[in-house]
Amino acid sequence: MLTRKQHELICFIHDRLEETGVSPSFEEMKEALDLKSKSGVHRLISALEERGFIRRLPNRARALEILKMPERGEVVKLAKKAPRVEAPQPSQQPPRPAPANDVIEIPLHGRIAAGVPIEAFESDAMLSVPAALLGSGDHYALEVSGDSMVEAGILDGDYALIRRQEVARDGEIVVALIEEAEATLKYFRREGAMVRLDPANRAYDPQRYAPQQVRVQGKLAGLLRRYD
Repeated sequence: MLTRKQHELICFIHDRLEETGVSPSFEEMKEALDLKSKSGVHRLISALEERGFIRRLPNRARALEILKMPERGEVVKLAKKAPRVEAPQPSQQPPRPAPANDVIEIPLHGRIAAGVPIEAFESDAMLSVPAALLGSGDHYALEVSGDSMVEAGILDGDYALIRRQEVARDGEIVVALIEEAEATLKYFRREGAMVRLDPANRAYDPQRYAPQQVRVQGKLAGLLRRYD
């Protein structure tokens, strides 16, 4: 059973795809649903994706495909407030052209240390990213602070593009949340009974923690750099 906002969003996406063949932008969805921030749109899309109503097409921006619509009775209830939401049953949906944009917006969740760990914080900001830099899965971005990953080509002020996941293999660059308070970007390694977070700068020492002190928040999927 979908919430009212989830109903409104999938119907808005359906109507836009029917009209133009291109799914709406996060800004358009935010305005259509009268939401305060684009992060609310991101949460609604993730919920619809988890429930099997839509899917995001890989390597494309704003590329959403509707897999099924809500049951007709559910849509009729919503139609009292939004008359245009009634849609064909899944088997009746005509083929539509695939969106062909090349930029996607992902949540920007503040700054992350590439040196001494600093407190990570959430925000409602979004970052426009070339879709070719992202693969499958759910992604977010963090602004890099510090120079301890310079030998891996990760510089202060870069944007680390992170694929959400909670496990990591030795040698992967991950976002590690330390004691549920501070986050850092480092190579992940296991060392006996400990977890070792390695910098990519010989001026810094590895950091060692008990496994219960460290929680993987994602794996580095790409890097975005701006030149002023």
